[in-house]
Amino acid sequence: MDSASPSSVAHLGASIHSSDGSSRVPKISRKVHACTECQARKIKCDVNPPQRSICTRCSKKRVRCVVNKSLQSLLGEDTEWKTTMEENSQTLSLAVSKILSVLELPSLESFAAQLQHNQLQHSQPQAQQAVTRSIEAPDRSRPFRTSGMAMTRENSQEPTQSRADTLVTDPMGALYEVTKLRNLRSNNLHGHAYAARPTILEDDFISKGKVSEADAEELFRTFSTSLNHYLWGGIGLVHDNLTSVRRSSTLLLAAIFTVTALHVPGKEQVFDICYAEFTALVCDSMFDRYHTLDGIRALCIGAFWLSDVSWKLAGHAVRIATELNLHQSYSRAMRGSREHFEGARLWYFIYVCDHHFSIAYGRPPVIHEDATITNHEKFLNLPGITQADYRLHSQVSVFIILTRVYNTFGPDIEQVVAEGDLILLRQFNHALDSWRLHWESRLTPNPFIATYPAKGVVLHYHFARLQVSSLSLRGIQKDGMHDLTIDRRDLANTAIACATSILQTVLDEPGIRNSVVGVPIYLHTMIAYSAVFLLKVQQKWKAYNLSADATLIRDLVMRIIRLLLDARAGERHLSSHIATGLSKMLDRFTSWEAGEKSRNLLVDSGRISQDDPNNPAAQMWEPNYAISDTGILRMFDSSVPFYDEHYFPLGFFDVMSAGQTDTEYRHRE
Repeated sequence: MDSASPSSVAHLGASIHSSDGSSRVPKISRKVHACTECQARKIKCDVNPPQRSICTRCSKKRVRCVVNKSLQSLLGEDTEWKTTMEENSQTLSLAVSKILSVLELPSLESFAAQLQHNQLQHSQPQAQQAVTRSIEAPDRSRPFRTSGMAMTRENSQEPTQSRADTLVTDPMGALYEVTKLRNLRSNNLHGHAYAARPTILEDDFISKGKVSEADAEELFRTFSTSLNHYLWGGIGLVHDNLTSVRRSSTLLLAAIFTVTALHVPGKEQVFDICYAEFTALVCDSMFDRYHTLDGIRALCIGAFWLSDVSWKLAGHAVRIATELNLHQSYSRAMRGSREHFEGARLWYFIYVCDHHFSIAYGRPPVIHEDATITNHEKFLNLPGITQADYRLHSQVSVFIILTRVYNTFGPDIEQVVAEGDLILLRQFNHALDSWRLHWESRLTPNPFIATYPAKGVVLHYHFARLQVSSLSLRGIQKDGMHDLTIDRRDLANTAIACATSILQTVLDEPGIRNSVVGVPIYLHTMIAYSAVFLLKVQQKWKAYNLSADATLIRDLVMRIIRLLLDARAGERHLSSHIATGLSKMLDRFTSWEAGEKSRNLLVDSGRISQDDPNNPAAQMWEPNYAISDTGILRMFDSSVPFYDEHYFPLGFFDVMSAGQTDTEYRHRE
């Protein structure tokens, strides 16, 4: 009997399922009992599979013994295979539906629409397919989110680390205990706050070709050997190679590349790509239920260097950190839990990030000074502490002082500090003196950034004293209605000396001068604020005969401008934009000085009165460097790209804009 042809098998196979849905097999009585060799010679064959797979004749002749299957056996196997596949398909469908339900993803039926969409694309012209894919195709590297609110319950009671006699610690915890609704549950994975979900390397933006492998390696190497050490020596990055970062967090990868490309000349196109990727991932993380420590590190890294989103990223990092209960890590680490050590360290990292920008923006900090913060130096007694921790905690210590200043004097920049409260400013300055003595000697040189750690303490010391001492001038008007007492004048002169010291330190100290491109944007806050403060003091409070030296101020600002212009960085780095703004301000300051000289000559000659409101020389120039309500970048022209006006406000510590309206201090051209 010849082997069954495919067409006959297909024809008979189609008849297996009748119109009423029942399964039947055609009745075929003949079965194959002989191999092809015996069939051809019409002799008896003793083959009997599977017991005897080769007949006697084929064995003697040493030929291949082949038994062709009958149609009946073929149809029987086909029916069995189809039945098995249908059962497996149903089982798989049920399992996938259960998984999608647990993960709060769309139902399985919703993916049928995507399949139809893909089939439709195959019928489109190639060019049209490319456009459609670029616009509509979902990014597999980002989670697909359902628009409905998930109200799924836990499958079973999760293991708990709490004792049976432990009370519920928060109201939401009680609500979860009652309802078991998954969306009420803390996002700790299996009771472990720091469990990371590995990412798929094939789905990140390197694998997709958005950033080349060569650029990726260069950017990571630059960050790990330079920028990372300005964030206190490695707390922002705990991975030692690029692959480890890619496996851990795409958000961290995007943050590192974005920040590094901002600093490297010629990487503007890479920066644009990475910045778009980073901000998209941050948006995705806003409603993500599961987070990792590396995700928080990514947000902080972005906040420390990306001025246009710094405040938003810092706040987002704090929120996620509290969801992971990092604010409780300190107490657990102090009780000997090594798994909470990194969480406690990161909580202090976030505290500094939060206060960098809350103090600068004149906004209340999110993280308050509880026992975890006020007792932060006890953390330094734990095993595993490094120089990175000492550097970080020196920052924690100084921001504790500055936060107390904020809480003592309030955010109203027009409120004059009472004479009796000036002694409090002196006390805060004494606290800063003690802070410098305590920390400067404890910080050793870093192999990547030389003496910057200890020199950075000096810089922060001068800037903190500038902020505190300048409050003595808060609310003081230039019309002479307020007479400066000896104490107030002394504090004002201290502020001038601190601002001068900041600029001189940046210019003359190699450890700081070489770090202008690389340090977080808080250093640029110091530079810009100090320069603006000195220029404004000379103009606004010249009548009080403070210790400001106009010649020295002009020289320092000119040298700072040259330093920033000579800095090698990307086009969007703040250094060149600050230099542009300071150049315009210095030109206006020079014009104002010329106007003052002309006015004095006219007064001396008796041609005009000292208080003549129509004095043309007095109206020659009115400065425009208000830096509180709308930010110091208000002094830049509108053509400056990328950075908006919200970076350098220093609202609380700005003593130069009180009492002026939005239309005051405009340059008349």
